[in-house]
Amino acid sequence: MALLLQGGTRSAVFCTVDLAGNSCNSLEITMEKILKTELKTSILKAFGSSGGGYISQGQGYETDSGRIFVKINHKSQARKMFEGEMASLEAIQKTNTVRVPQPIKVIDLPGGGAMFVMEYLKMKHLNKYSSKLGEQIADLHLYNQRLGEKLRKEEHTVGKGAGRSESQYVDKFGFHTATCCGYIPQVNEWQSDWPSFFVRHRLQAQLDLIEKDYGDREARELWSQLKLKIPEMFCDIEIVPALLHGDLWAGNVAEDDSGPVIFDPASFYGHSEFELAIAGMFVEKWNNGARIQLQFQLEARRSRSEKTAKCMRTSVY
Repeated sequence: MALLLQGGTRSAVFCTVDLAGNSCNSLEITMEKILKTELKTSILKAFGSSGGGYISQGQGYETDSGRIFVKINHKSQARKMFEGEMASLEAIQKTNTVRVPQPIKVIDLPGGGAMFVMEYLKMKHLNKYSSKLGEQIADLHLYNQRLGEKLRKEEHTVGKGAGRSESQYVDKFGFHTATCCGYIPQVNEWQSDWPSFFVRHRLQAQLDLIEKDYGDREARELWSQLKLKIPEMFCDIEIVPALLHGDLWAGNVAEDDSGPVIFDPASFYGHSEFELAIAGMFVEKWNNGARIQLQFQLEARRSRSEKTAKCMRTSVY
C-alpha cells in the first residue's frame, strides 16, 4: 500500500502491457468499468498520483460511498496473494487491538491478475505513535491467550454458555488459508506445536526454495542437522498461539491522525517472538526504532510463560 495518495494530478499508470498484451490505457478503462460494476458505484474518480510498494501498484478513488484504495497486480498468483491478505486483515480487525484498513473485495482482472479494494486511509510515516503501536501489537499477540483464559472461566460459571464470546480460541499453529510473503506462498496447515509448524512450514519451505534455485548441497546438509535440534530450543517453554501480522517490517506500518495503522499482513497463529525477527530485519528503516523495539521486547517478556527455559540451545553442535 502506498502511504501517501493526496494532491497532484491523475496519473494512474499501472503497467506497460498486461499478460494478454493489452495497453495501459485500454486496461485502465476496462479496470475502471469492472470496479464500477463490482462496487455498484456510479462515481469512480481517481485522486492523487498512483503509488505502490515492492509488489503491487495502487490508486485512490472517490466513490458513491467514500474513498477507497485499490491495489493492482498483474501476476497470475495475484488473487491468491490478495485473498490471503484480505483474510489476514479480517482476522486482525476482529481483535479490535490495532487498526488496519477495512478490506472490501478481491476482483479478477480479465487480462490476468487481480485487484484488491480496501478502505482508503490518509497515512504518513510512523513517528508520533510508535510507542503506542508497540503496545497494540502486544495486545494483538496476547488476544488469543486472553480469549482462552476468558473461555475457561466461562466454562466454570453457573449457566455456562450464556453470554459467551463469539470469538473462538485457537489452540493450534497455522491459519485457515494460505498467505504470501511477497510472491512466495506460505503454507499454513495447522500443527499442534510451534516447533513442528516452524520447521515444516517456514524453515523447510525456505530451504526447499534455496535447493531448487541454487542447488546448495551444503545448506541442505547443515539443515538436516539443525532441524533435529530445533525442538530442543523450545523445551519447557509454554507457547500459546498468537495471531501475528506476519510481515511487520517498517514498510508495513504507518500512522494517521488517530493512531498507528498496520497493513499488508501475512497472518498466522504462531510464536509471538516470530514478529520480532521480521521487525528486526530492517531496523534502520524504523522511525524511533529503538523505542518500538523496546516495546516489542517488553511484549515478548510479558507474553512468555513464567517458566524458565531449562534447555535453550543456540548451536547445532
